[in-house]
Amino acid sequence: MSLVLTLILIVAVIIAGLVWFAGNTARKVEAAVPPRGQFMDIDGQRLHYTDSKGTGPVLVMIHGLGGTMWNYHYALVEKLTGEFRVITVDRPGSGYSVRPDDAPATLSAQAATLAKFIKALGVSRPLLVGHSLGGALSLSIALNHPDCAGALALIAPLTHAQDDVPEVFKGLVIASALVRKIIGWTLAIPMSIRRGPEMLKIVFGPDPVPADYPLRGGGYLSLRPKSFYNTSSDLIAVNDDLPEMMTRYGSLSIPVGMLFARQDRILDFQRQGEAMKAKLPALDLVATDGHGHMLPLTVPDQAADLIRRTAARQQVPSVASA
Repeated sequence: MSLVLTLILIVAVIIAGLVWFAGNTARKVEAAVPPRGQFMDIDGQRLHYTDSKGTGPVLVMIHGLGGTMWNYHYALVEKLTGEFRVITVDRPGSGYSVRPDDAPATLSAQAATLAKFIKALGVSRPLLVGHSLGGALSLSIALNHPDCAGALALIAPLTHAQDDVPEVFKGLVIASALVRKIIGWTLAIPMSIRRGPEMLKIVFGPDPVPADYPLRGGGYLSLRPKSFYNTSSDLIAVNDDLPEMMTRYGSLSIPVGMLFARQDRILDFQRQGEAMKAKLPALDLVATDGHGHMLPLTVPDQAADLIRRTAARQQVPSVASA
């Protein structure tokens, strides 16, 4: 056998091993963290969600980049279920929600899907709770589907376009969908396992990373090829709509509250929080010190207080459907 054929064989075996490892890891992850809710099909997509069916104002909780509904169920949902009907949803392509690979990942496309989801539930103008990228998505729903948003409670939200990607997410900046998929099925999973602990320290810091976050907080679900592909797609598409959205923030007339940590290492408080306050003076902006980006998990009491205060400002509360 020639040297060239030997090298080709070695490369093929390595690639096959990486693909097997990625698939096997995904199966183990899904066995450890199975779906916790129910499913709804909308426009060729399948959304995974939970619904407490409680009475009171309706909350629809939307998570951030690379996250899942487990980010809310970790500590925040239990503080709200006695007062609200709490609906959590895996964003299109995240967690156990399925998005076709060729479906757009823009904020406007995801907002349209979630607006149809809200209407299908028979919910009228709920209070949207959005963390990080989920904050930008909540804003897109409020701007483009006003009948699906009665108020916004934004937690460490992305509100303004930015050219610089946080260091921890730079490995997701892959313009080609084909390359994105190849990396997802080869290098992404072993690299995520190796670098995961250090990345989580940045995402959570200066708060400590909860020891049970991978399981109870759904962190393990990121160790799947489809999660890598869709998270990269979300990041690549995020600035497609934000610049235009920024010009309309002043038109929002619904109650908007925001909780932001000054020491956030992912999104800058001044560029995302204070900049939003400048465009929307009625914004109820609450800044906290000594914490990082993952506020729904690390300061659930403060997050719950923001949600309650925003709900109190909502002129027409959303009540659970019969």
